[in-house]
Amino acid sequence: MRILFVDDEVELIDPLSRVLTREGYNVDAVYEGTSGSQLAQDGTYDLLILDWMLPGKTGLEICQELRRQGKSTPVLFLTAKDTLDDRVEGLDAGADDYLVKPFELRELLARVRALLRRSAQNTYGIATPRLIAADLELDCENQVAYRKGEVIELSEKESQLLQYFMEHTGQLLTHAQIMQHLWEAGGQPSSNVIAALIRLLRRKIEISDDTPLIHTVYGKGYRFGSFSLDNV
Repeated sequence: MRILFVDDEVELIDPLSRVLTREGYNVDAVYEGTSGSQLAQDGTYDLLILDWMLPGKTGLEICQELRRQGKSTPVLFLTAKDTLDDRVEGLDAGADDYLVKPFELRELLARVRALLRRSAQNTYGIATPRLIAADLELDCENQVAYRKGEVIELSEKESQLLQYFMEHTGQLLTHAQIMQHLWEAGGQPSSNVIAALIRLLRRKIEISDDTPLIHTVYGKGYRFGSFSLDNV
């Protein structure tokens, strides 16, 4: 996979380019917009990572030009412009994703993987299993969830549990059903493990003012969804 990285912050682009290279990508790094635009026009890249404010030509202009020409190469903006209006302007210009500086390296890598998978799916018809419930999205294959733009890394069991919940939204799932789904017969742990796994998953997908999604039905099990149990 080929990535074009255009950013005028040498102290940022150089180490990130090395990290992306270690991840197995072929990376071309450019430090100003005019050269970046010329390379982007070639159409040989699988992903463009663009800073917004660049000398010569802005990342926004590069993205707009590509979209006017009908080119669908995925574009990820890395920028310090962090207002809602900035995000809307960037996405309206044709960007596929938007990451505000400073950011966590693992979030950047997760978004790069997601954009490249989406591009491969559009190009080759490769289906990537994803589930969506309310404002939560689960990438089953890569054990990563997304909520309100935040990347949530999951363990294998957490991902399996969340997938099971999302495939049965609104249904009451008993402790026995969850246990049977997650563990083979004979290898099932104590029921306390289910409660502990639920707590861990809640801490990851339900933070701050997020709408609760995993609801306890006392004495019976759990129900998943963005609703109040008073209404079910």
